[in-house]
Amino acid sequence: MAECSIASVDVLNNPAAFTDPIILEVQYTCLSSLREDLEWKIIYVGSAESDDCDQVLDSALVGPVNPGQFKFRMEAPAPDPSRIPQDDLLGVTALLLTCSYKGTEFVRVGYYVNIEYTDPELAEAEIKPNPPIISKLQRSIMADHPRVTRFPHDFDKEPEALPEGEAEPEPDDGLLLDDEEGDDEGEEYEEDYDEEDDELLDGPEEVNIDDEVENVNPDGMMITPNKGQQQQSQPQDMETDGMQIG
Repeated sequence: MAECSIASVDVLNNPAAFTDPIILEVQYTCLSSLREDLEWKIIYVGSAESDDCDQVLDSALVGPVNPGQFKFRMEAPAPDPSRIPQDDLLGVTALLLTCSYKGTEFVRVGYYVNIEYTDPELAEAEIKPNPPIISKLQRSIMADHPRVTRFPHDFDKEPEALPEGEAEPEPDDGLLLDDEEGDDEGEEYEEDYDEEDDELLDGPEEVNIDDEVENVNPDGMMITPNKGQQQQSQPQDMETDGMQIG
């Protein structure tokens, strides 16, 4: 089992207007203390055709990291529609919650997101307004069908060398959009906590993220807004796994 894993994610305002913030309540478990902070990000996939349209809506450093189970809330602003191709504003896209340690991603939760008009006239119209009317769009995150992907990570251990000639695979969010092809090998899970996690539960500690102010709880956990750019992960090997995500 990984040193740190996601126990649950709740999407708190769903469905919502496209322009409303995205609010996630995250519960995670740590088996041991880590030397550095965890970096969490909420990423909106603007287009299946180019990563350049991805938007990091929010990021935060959480630490110090001690054994136990913890809960915090991230509130991210809505994606900037001007950075999304007009043809991709409506329809299905994806939202990612990622967690990295020492600059390397080790877990991500992916959700399909459907953007549509709520006005019946606009929803049923054969020819949609161009450009789309942003104020009339609704965002529905398919919270009941998450895809949890784990990447091997050494955390504070010395990394093991890859066999000679073996290349590191690129990360995969486990979600296929309209123009992508491939075998869907990921599985969806609706499980309770593992027994190892239960032994750590005395009730999660709750911390709220404020994008303007750093927050420190009584046990010294600091949550720091971090507006840095998205970092690319290169795991040694990839496996898809999941826990209870609601």
